[in-house]
Amino acid sequence: MSERMTIEVDGRRASYLTAGSRGPVVLLLHGTYWSRAWLPVLDDLAAAGLRPVAVDLPGLGRSEGELTIATAAVPALAGWAARFAAAVGAAEPLAVAGHDIGGAVAQHLLAGGEVKVRRLALVNSVTYDSWPVPGVARFRDPDVVAAVTAEELLAARRTAITTALARPATEAELADYLDPWHDARVRRSWMALAGAADGRYTLDLVPALEADRTPKLLVWGEDDTFQQVGYAERFAAEIPNTTLVRIPEAGHIPMENDPAAVAGALARFFLG
Repeated sequence: MSERMTIEVDGRRASYLTAGSRGPVVLLLHGTYWSRAWLPVLDDLAAAGLRPVAVDLPGLGRSEGELTIATAAVPALAGWAARFAAAVGAAEPLAVAGHDIGGAVAQHLLAGGEVKVRRLALVNSVTYDSWPVPGVARFRDPDVVAAVTAEELLAARRTAITTALARPATEAELADYLDPWHDARVRRSWMALAGAADGRYTLDLVPALEADRTPKLLVWGEDDTFQQVGYAERFAAEIPNTTLVRIPEAGHIPMENDPAAVAGALARFFLG
């Protein structure tokens, strides 16, 4: 059922994965990976009556454009995501889910005022001061960015993806995940995203989130070594109207470990 489509945003083609043609749109945001991370749950979400839309942020995945440190900052990405949502016809208030740094973008959409959000889901997302992790933070150093080779970056992404999957992966699967980073433009965009990573973008949102009554769902792979479940427990305890669903024996991309459980939790939440 899932298919890849494009639409123009800011004069550039934005690529996205979607499934189904009926039901409310759910905007799915990625972080240091790309829309491929959402692929395992798209068909189940569509079968449940939703229209999932997993977009590649500009310059990443299959989307055109190229990020800079300024345009890769969370507030700028949230503004772009709002314009994308309007382009694909997602009616406000939006249903939004974010994974990894995409979760910071999703939190900013809720608390930053660009759009109205009716329900927010975070899947192994960055929160508070949980980020950037060391493998991302090192790209805040311009000397590292200038010195890294294509081979080194691909090797680093391969290691990160292998760890995030938290299960054996075939060479074909790893190649599929890594494919966008063979493009120099995507590598530069990814390093800009990494260089712009800053925990203040989530820390600064905490007061607004504490005052917010919008329903929120956390779906968390319990074995994640990048975004540990303790941060999810804290968020669920401190932020109103938050429910935490744990995915046992799952890592940073729980969609890959138990897609039925992740899709089921998201579908029940967004259709509730």
